[in-house]
Amino acid sequence: MKNILLPTDFSDNSRNAIEYALLFFKNQTCTFHLLNVQKASSYTTDDLMTSPSDTSIHQSVISGVKQKLNHMVEKLIKEHPNNNHTFQIITDYDIFVDAIRQTIKSKNIDIIVMGTNGATGASEVVFGSNTLNVIRKIDCPLIAIPEGYKFKTPKSILYAIDYWDHFNEEGITPLMNAIEYYKSTLRILKIKEDDTVTIGDFDDKKRMKAFFKEINHTFHSIINVPTALAINSFVQIMEVDMTAMFIKRETFLDRYIKGSETSKISYGTRVPLLIMHSSE
Repeated sequence: MKNILLPTDFSDNSRNAIEYALLFFKNQTCTFHLLNVQKASSYTTDDLMTSPSDTSIHQSVISGVKQKLNHMVEKLIKEHPNNNHTFQIITDYDIFVDAIRQTIKSKNIDIIVMGTNGATGASEVVFGSNTLNVIRKIDCPLIAIPEGYKFKTPKSILYAIDYWDHFNEEGITPLMNAIEYYKSTLRILKIKEDDTVTIGDFDDKKRMKAFFKEINHTFHSIINVPTALAINSFVQIMEVDMTAMFIKRETFLDRYIKGSETSKISYGTRVPLLIMHSSE
């Protein structure tokens, strides 16, 4: 059984990500953990005025959040009846990333599904501030869902490999699970600075051919193109339904987010983005 974490702030964007998760894991046995994180700045004078004298502000706010979460679960069960799915609600009063980290540990979370919108800062256009912080600081697989994106069977999945990264089997299970479950075609894209073929490149391709031998896969490369532009152009041309990448250090993520600055165009992720982590 999978344990899937669904952070929500009750926005349309987070609700859309939840809808995607329910459909993506439709035929799999899952427990969905809906998490809402409150912070002190969300406590208002109205909360204080409407709280009973024997109830703390914290208890009052959390009680209201629990009611909203329970209502959301009732609606999800009604709209997506599924005997394979169970739901749990979690409320926390903490720093967002810390709450995510604690929930992953206590609930044995396998993967997080979040929306990408939610920020206007130039470096956060792609993911949104909360999602970006989780990607940077939490070592757990995550699927980021673009704003307004509706579920589509991932018939074609792109696995993007950055300039100096090399193929490693560690942490690749979420990608393999998606490919095997949906019988997807895998497109392997190497983003390169030049057309030099190194021994490392040769060894990588040899290892991937062996590793993905039971999967329908193709190899591609794009040379001297900013990371975001390379990935998003490939997604459009090859009609990709999901992109997967490893985040081993911030450089790849930064190039994906900020690479579009060269062309002064903001490239948001067009399809769901599967983020995986490796210790290398």
